[in-house]
Amino acid sequence: MIGMKVYDGHPAVPQTVQENLAQFSPLVQGLLFSRQITTLADAEMFFNPDYVRDIHDPFLLKDMEKATRRIVTAIEQKEKMIIYSDYDADGIPGGTMLRDFFDKIGHDNIENYIPHRHDEGFGLHAEAVENLAAAGAKIIITIDCGIADVAVAAVAKERGVDLIITDHHEPGSVLPDAFAIVNPKQHDCSYPHKGLCGSGVAYKLVQAILAKNRFGLKEGHEKWLLDLVGIATLSDMVPLRGENRALAHFGLRVLRQSPRLGLQEMWKKLKLNQKYVTEDDIGFSLSPRINAASRMGQPMDAFKLLSAKTHEEAIIATELLEGLNSERKGLVASTVKELKKALRERLEIGPLSSVLVLGNPNWKPALLGLVANNILEEVKRPVFLWGRNGDDTIKGSCRSDGSASVIALMDGAKESFIQYGGHKMAGGFATTTDLVHSLEEVLSDAYEKVKESENGSGATLYDSELSFVDVTWKTFDAVQKFAPFGVGNSKPVFLFPNSEIFSTKQFGGDKNHLEVIFNGELDRKVKGIKFFSGPDSFGVPLSEGKSVNLLATLEKSTFGRGGPELRLRIVDIIES
Repeated sequence: MIGMKVYDGHPAVPQTVQENLAQFSPLVQGLLFSRQITTLADAEMFFNPDYVRDIHDPFLLKDMEKATRRIVTAIEQKEKMIIYSDYDADGIPGGTMLRDFFDKIGHDNIENYIPHRHDEGFGLHAEAVENLAAAGAKIIITIDCGIADVAVAAVAKERGVDLIITDHHEPGSVLPDAFAIVNPKQHDCSYPHKGLCGSGVAYKLVQAILAKNRFGLKEGHEKWLLDLVGIATLSDMVPLRGENRALAHFGLRVLRQSPRLGLQEMWKKLKLNQKYVTEDDIGFSLSPRINAASRMGQPMDAFKLLSAKTHEEAIIATELLEGLNSERKGLVASTVKELKKALRERLEIGPLSSVLVLGNPNWKPALLGLVANNILEEVKRPVFLWGRNGDDTIKGSCRSDGSASVIALMDGAKESFIQYGGHKMAGGFATTTDLVHSLEEVLSDAYEKVKESENGSGATLYDSELSFVDVTWKTFDAVQKFAPFGVGNSKPVFLFPNSEIFSTKQFGGDKNHLEVIFNGELDRKVKGIKFFSGPDSFGVPLSEGKSVNLLATLEKSTFGRGGPELRLRIVDIIES
């Protein structure tokens, strides 16, 4: 353990809030209060998403009227359109969703384009736009990209292509000269929910088109597209409050009965029951496989999975993604091994800086976010890793341990980057050979300023203190009322103080997961697990009979032969 987290509980629920929320248990009151929900009306809205109430009018988005009129005309005149989507688990479901919509209304003069992650990189590319225009494209609709591509938008305009940008990333000081820009984060856009993901914005476009002309599609049929919007919303680290909570909620509901053959085949492959798919299944199983396609240079394979029309196509796409994901795992594992060796060598020289920067020209930039995640728990500080692309550009990924926003860090060291972006907990960057050597020093200097203004006491909050007596299905059901979990609505973390260890063991095919059994009241045993972890992963030895402070979430496992099992997912174990 290189660093040590400090934990603190959320403040007590004020008396007035307790009175407002009197119909709920003290546990639920506390969880609501920690989410800034203090009235009964707000609690009822939170617990009961409503499509009509929570899904806003798409025409509140700037340029939506203009974009919709142009697309409706193109459909009526059978003009050629291109869906140009990003290559991640937001852009690819969004691109599939929009293609599915056009298929359903009978517009077949359309193609999907997904840029190559390594050869082209993020966003619109001039050569691609040139080729698409030469092939007869009249409209290019972007999904989850385009807001920063000023120069390429000019190319589209020169070639007579109407560029309709749908995006959710932060706009720069200069906007592209596009036919229309639909992005809730534009400073003069009055849309009430700014946190939509890229696929969420694309779904608003579908809603708006159907408001103008349903093209024979039955009323409400577009809701069947919400399975893909839900996947994207749960994958893209957007806040799960307001409209996003509704999109995730109804997205999961549709996903559990989705007729998409590729998804059905993937659930079988993963040994998951489609009827009970959760946000964790998307975040830990499906999204990594979608992203693996682009990380390994085959983004269309993920599109083929989501858009498969026959069982044969679904089986082939599933096997291809599984193969790419296995290959990706192998490359990540070997890179992690190299990284840990470099880290040991660094520690032999002296203590780590406030921000860890490590790199190797042979590392693949597309994999470094996953590698950073692997090392983050060990080093307990922001991590910046870099590699080199085929074009010799130094690119990397960064992850935060929660002590400082990586965007704030890069803002404080902007002279050291060619470009950068992301959000508080994760980001990407590009730099030069000269600048990368001083990057750790510059970022560590920025950290000293950012942590003081942003991090306060540095404590990580847990939601409530429980005992093992509280580990019941009743408690689990109360917590599940808050699902789906994600950014802005984290899965509740509970402190179990003075927990006595009964036994520990490693499990899994590679024995790389940890199981800890704790002694509960009346000789009851309580199981806790942590994946990709071992007894030495914490700052305290896990010996039989030792009492520790356990931080964990409640979890329902359906993998056991004897039916569902209630267990704990270990977050951390610290000295009691």
